[in-house]
Amino acid sequence: MTLDSHKPQTAPEGRRKGLLLILSSPSGAGKSTLSRRLMDWDPSLRFSVSATTRAPRPGEVEGREYFFRSREQFQTMVAEGQMLEHAEVFGNLYGSPRGPVEAAMAEGRDTLFDVDWQGGQQIRSSALGRDVVSVFILPPSLAELERRLRGRAQDSDEVISARMAKSRDEISHWAEYDYVLVNRDLDTAERQLIGILQAERERRDRQPWLGGFVRDLMTET
Repeated sequence: MTLDSHKPQTAPEGRRKGLLLILSSPSGAGKSTLSRRLMDWDPSLRFSVSATTRAPRPGEVEGREYFFRSREQFQTMVAEGQMLEHAEVFGNLYGSPRGPVEAAMAEGRDTLFDVDWQGGQQIRSSALGRDVVSVFILPPSLAELERRLRGRAQDSDEVISARMAKSRDEISHWAEYDYVLVNRDLDTAERQLIGILQAERERRDRQPWLGGFVRDLMTET
């Protein structure tokens, strides 16, 4: 798909405040694919790299796949308010460091989060919550969601059944999000997601330069 006519315009340095874009969905609804497409559309969009206490796997690079930290280091970061969200999964801690996000915001760059509803809640409740834009991706039906999961040919029937059971819980949190998209078609969902991001970037409270600009307008003779 080409959207050249809708390519993002680069704002002048410091002209716009960056935002935090949260994408959530049940597994198989298209969240990861839409995340990749959005970053292809705008390479300046920063993907939030998580910190984790699990050991690096072969080929993984510090700061690219994850920030690898000891459990003690991770817990210290949580205690000092350096994590926007965190959770323990299968005995390892995972979380979104706050520092890189704040640095991106100051540069006028947006950060994309691929998190579940619990991570989204934590980020919205954090010190940066007022700069969050959250989008929930729904499948057109549960039958279609199961078809997509089986189409991956990656999981056993038992795993797919577990994912489907978890999907109902994920979907029950749809009303906590700013926007909800039904992913019937990836190209359409991509256009809708880009439209949301473009509109949110133009919000008055994300244009700190506007106050001075309007004052100058009002004093023109």
